Amino acid sequence: MRSLKKVLSVTTAAAMALAAISPVSVFAEDATFKIGGIGPVTGAAAIYGQAVKNGTELAINEVNEAGGINGTQVEYQFEDDENDAEKSLNAYNALKDWGMNILVGTVTSTPCVAVGNETVNDNMFQLTPSGSAAECVANPNVFRVCFSDPNQGVAAAQYIGEHKIASKVAIIYDSSDVYSSGITQKFTEEAANQGIEIVSSEAFTADNNKDFSVQLQKAKDGGAELVFLPIYYTEASLILSQANSMGFETQFFGCDGMDGILGVENFDTSLAEGLMLLTPFAADAKDEKTQNFVKAYQDAYGDTPNQFAADAYDAVYALKEAAEKEDVKADMDVAEICAALQKGMTEITLQGVTGDEITWTEDGEPAKTPKAVQIKDGAYVAME
Repeated sequence: MRSLKKVLSVTTAAAMALAAISPVSVFAEDATFKIGGIGPVTGAAAIYGQAVKNGTELAINEVNEAGGINGTQVEYQFEDDENDAEKSLNAYNALKDWGMNILVGTVTSTPCVAVGNETVNDNMFQLTPSGSAAECVANPNVFRVCFSDPNQGVAAAQYIGEHKIASKVAIIYDSSDVYSSGITQKFTEEAANQGIEIVSSEAFTADNNKDFSVQLQKAKDGGAELVFLPIYYTEASLILSQANSMGFETQFFGCDGMDGILGVENFDTSLAEGLMLLTPFAADAKDEKTQNFVKAYQDAYGDTPNQFAADAYDAVYALKEAAEKEDVKADMDVAEICAALQKGMTEITLQGVTGDEITWTEDGEPAKTPKAVQIKDGAYVAME
């Protein structure tokens, strides 16, 4: 009897021990990919952050409805950083506490650089939809979907030159911003190769970004046929308004930071008529993939997606393809996921809405064909 009790005791103890460890295996079966996002959904750059949040969310919902990544569902949590590096770091720490194992972010460049210096230490894979500064992908664990600032500068000059849009160009840029300065530098270098004369190149800073009369007057006096604005839409809306007030009629050309100008509060959007910008995405494109994306986005959010939403949408599908290429599982640790995704990203070719055949190099840079759009009748229209 005593021996029977002893056997039962040992059996019970073993069962209790198994019960104690069973949640680990249950967790493995029920594990989810936890994708975090960081960007501004309040403040001056909120249009960018909200678009990225929406585009990421839309793609994740589609992925989950189709069975997930490698058969595993995806969770998503987004944190507001107000386009502030310190707040972005706080957001990153909050997402780590939540259990994030992949980061799709950050949205803007300066916070992206700051967070990238943390993700590399944590071996966390980071894919930014829109962090375009060269430094954003300085670390090997960080990739991007958008064009880099240098690439945008070169591509803009080439587009203007090859399409003979203007031969005399003025530049107004933000010298306190890595995005604007980086584009300006490469645009200026490539302009010489395109036979473009830079008649003036005038800077402003974040502390002096309301009055652009001096910069515009120099452009006008220099006979600028076009003013290149490698800046964000808030300042661009002021420049267009002030140019109109002083009777300066010329062409304006921007890059991806210009996307959003039609949504600036109290801005007369008729002043943006004819404005051109370089972008990898045109919402009025006629291909089926773009049309399906635009319709799904409009149905979900009641708005037309901009290129930030499109880049974020492509980011999720790139992650899915890379993860499935390398058979990444949600119960792998963060470092294992990171290493696998770094490899997988260089092995895929994505048929995206921001490019027909997007590939990535080991240094995290995408290869895709840029497009240009022009504002006509209050809407973006693809240019040939």
